[in-house]
Amino acid sequence: MVAPVTTNKAPESPRQVGQTRSVGFNVGARRTFDLTPVQAWDWITSPAGVALWLGDVIDGLPHAPGQPYATRDGAQGEIRVFAPGSHLRLTWQPSSQARPSLIQVRVLPAVKGATIAFHQEHLAGPRDREEMKQRWQRVLAEMESLLSAD
Repeated sequence: MVAPVTTNKAPESPRQVGQTRSVGFNVGARRTFDLTPVQAWDWITSPAGVALWLGDVIDGLPHAPGQPYATRDGAQGEIRVFAPGSHLRLTWQPSSQARPSLIQVRVLPAVKGATIAFHQEHLAGPRDREEMKQRWQRVLAEMESLLSAD
């Protein structure tokens, strides 16, 4: 008879929706638009597009990794990845937050148009996750409204 293997490891507590093992809480939102991927990229990285999803960036959003940015409402961060036509990653720390989170914006080709996707990680808890989920849904709805008016 083989003795059962035992460990001193405590059982894992169940995770909540959006909670990961390593990056706190995360959330994502996406929507497909009647645009080509190039048009979608150009729009989300334009001053008007950036102002909608990130805020009014002083001196514009930098396009090089390692470059800092600040918004007029007091948020700040750093560009981590800027892959033209594809995606960007940046840290984002509003003045109300104790630590930064990480935002990724992607443009994905779709069967009809292009999908714009937001993903955010390193959120402190379920309340922050819900607030950011609502924010990204509002941003996408506003994008749809603005882009359909053109």
